[in-house]
Amino acid sequence: MTPEEFKQALAQRGIDLTSKQLDQFQQYYQQLVTVNKQVNLTRITAESDVYLKHFYDSLTGAFAYPALKTELLSLVDIGAGAGFPSLPLKLAFPQLKVTIVDSLNKRLNFLRDLIADLGLTGVELVHARAEDFSKAKSKYRQRYDVATARAVARMSVLAEYCLPTVKVGGLFLAYKAAAADEELEHAQGAISKLGGKFQKTVSLTLPTQPEPEQRNLILIDKVKNTPSQYPRRAGTPAKKPLQ
Repeated sequence: MTPEEFKQALAQRGIDLTSKQLDQFQQYYQQLVTVNKQVNLTRITAESDVYLKHFYDSLTGAFAYPALKTELLSLVDIGAGAGFPSLPLKLAFPQLKVTIVDSLNKRLNFLRDLIADLGLTGVELVHARAEDFSKAKSKYRQRYDVATARAVARMSVLAEYCLPTVKVGGLFLAYKAAAADEELEHAQGAISKLGGKFQKTVSLTLPTQPEPEQRNLILIDKVKNTPSQYPRRAGTPAKKPLQ
């Protein structure tokens, strides 16, 4: 996907990027591949792949949840790595207030420099393990309208990372690939225990060659407070997923 194809594909979805926004995405790409030579941020570095599999893929969250396009929402991205999906969402929809959480300082340093160079405001970076970020007495607990994560963990584990950060009435938006239905089935008990309720899955395909890649956006409503014992201590959710 070239930058022009990226622009056109989004326009077909009703997302019209300005010249400034397109320049910001190009700057994002340039800094990503430059820093990636010293710091392992991504294995995807070809421009066409970054635009499709990182930038466009990140923005599919707004296809599934259109409020991201226009509403003044607070969004937290758990385990954002090189900034996906939250920074592409912020670039396309500047009204979003974004918090990015990651456990590695080297990735946060990249993001800090990138955010400054792009001139972005309304972005907070937090160095923390996902389990520690939203402990019972954390100022970040149940604070956000939307929590999201991409390529972090299977759904039963991801729910324990994300749902404690979402306010009642908010949304957990999970980016998943082809195995989404199976993951969701195994995660139903965890989602319920953590105060969530499955709303829907939005399925789409990325126009990859030679075969299109399936993507699934899973929307989980936050319907009640998360019990204070969740999330459990660091490492436990992955080792002993909630049932």
